[in-house]
Amino acid sequence: MIRCCLESLALNYRRALEDLERLTGKPLQTIRIVGGGSRNHLLCQFTADACQRPVVAGPFEATALGNVLLQALATGHLPDIATGRKTIAASIEQQYFEPGSKNFWDEAYGRFENLKFLTVSDMQ
Repeated sequence: MIRCCLESLALNYRRALEDLERLTGKPLQTIRIVGGGSRNHLLCQFTADACQRPVVAGPFEATALGNVLLQALATGHLPDIATGRKTIAASIEQQYFEPGSKNFWDEAYGRFENLKFLTVSDMQ
């Protein structure tokens, strides 16, 4: 059951990635997973495989670090957000996941896209 959930998340990420690329007209090169999901190596690898993009995982405490970053900017301890991002990146451990086999995920995505997702209006 857990594997089904993780595969479904990875396939939903692929759908969201395709939607973002279509809306912006720009290809996205890397996927970042932060928060608790970044600790799940299987989810990160499934996402890299399903989306055929490298995944950078971490930090798992992204919310707290973002809060600290904004406070440091507001108090003048950091000159800009780019410096803050570099500072955070230098102070945390990130893991990298490269995409693997594509065939399984392309077949799974084809089946996933054929599913009928119910909406609230479908249930009325």
